[in-house]
Amino acid sequence: MAKLGVIQGRAPRHSRRAEVLTALRNFKMATSAHAYVRGNTTQFYEWLASIAASSFPQGPAIWICGDCHVGNLGPLADIEGRVEMGLRDFDQTVIGNPAHDLMRLGLSLAMAARSSDLPGVVTAKMMKGLVDDYVKEFGARDRQPPPPQPASISRPMKEAKQRSWRHLADERIDGETRAFPIGKQFWPVSREEREAIGLLFASKELQGLATRLGYREDGAKVKMMDCAYWRKGCSSLGLRRYAVLLDVGGKAARGRDLCLFDVKEATRPLSPRYDDAGMPRDHAERVVMGACNLSPFLGERMVHARLFDTPVFVRELLPKDLKLEIERVDTQEALRVARYLARIVGRAHARQLACAERKAWQAELRRNRSKTIDAPSWLWSGVVDLVAVHERAYLDHCRRYALKAA
Repeated sequence: MAKLGVIQGRAPRHSRRAEVLTALRNFKMATSAHAYVRGNTTQFYEWLASIAASSFPQGPAIWICGDCHVGNLGPLADIEGRVEMGLRDFDQTVIGNPAHDLMRLGLSLAMAARSSDLPGVVTAKMMKGLVDDYVKEFGARDRQPPPPQPASISRPMKEAKQRSWRHLADERIDGETRAFPIGKQFWPVSREEREAIGLLFASKELQGLATRLGYREDGAKVKMMDCAYWRKGCSSLGLRRYAVLLDVGGKAARGRDLCLFDVKEATRPLSPRYDDAGMPRDHAERVVMGACNLSPFLGERMVHARLFDTPVFVRELLPKDLKLEIERVDTQEALRVARYLARIVGRAHARQLACAERKAWQAELRRNRSKTIDAPSWLWSGVVDLVAVHERAYLDHCRRYALKAA
């Protein structure tokens, strides 16, 4: 553990990025079963591929998140500063079966409940509530608003609305130098990388993205102030990931004329798509298109591009963007969170469908719905199988991690 702390505290050489990222991911995934599920996307899709397609209700061909776990939802701001709760990660987005998003969210909520030492009956109620409230978003066009936000949702929403550029700068930028602090989170880039990123942000598309916010002038001068390799999350392992700081209009002292961009490599998704789905062949374009359909607040702040002839998607990060963190919760809070997040995901799916299509999907989900405590059999049996698979895999991962550390 001490050795890992040393690795975390310094920036590695370019050649050692993958090695250090692997060590950090293995450490993070060993901290809890919930963290393991969030970090091991591959295992979910391997399980999905091993079962018959008939095990799921066949939903309409729409854009789905593909990796719809709790940590991939959170407050998001649009270019005018409005804030809503929405999906925020689209590396795995495809045109596929929306039931897959429900299953992924159900697994994530079940593992969160287990991490909170809640009894199994609570998990059963959560799965039923998940489907019940998801279905409500596919009714008439004048759908009722989501229920009152549970505390686990209202707290980050309140924090998001109060955040300003200063909060983002304090977290990411090194004081008055207007540069990224090289160390645990930001790593140095090579000269070749810096030059390529500079050319990328000199393009018309990226200049336009930097001036897209409502209070910025169209055509304002955009200057790159700094860039760094960004050690962020587990999904970036082995991929290009950069943070870029820009000054828009030459008035960086005003704070809000500075902007922070995330540049991330896009790769082939693991999530299953419908065979006849017409999606862009460029994976970065696919990510941006999925975001525009599922979370317009975020999608309008993204573009796709190429860096070193590799597809990348670029998005501006705003102070009001936050990741949802569900820690220990009690029974009532767990049930409220499951229902609320179901409505958020349901709304993201429903906005893509015409009225008749929404009613057809609603009818399909209600076809075998129980009025008792039981969740739909396809969801409940899937979550039970997945929890068992991940619990065993998590313990094996911890054993391998402990042996390697020893």
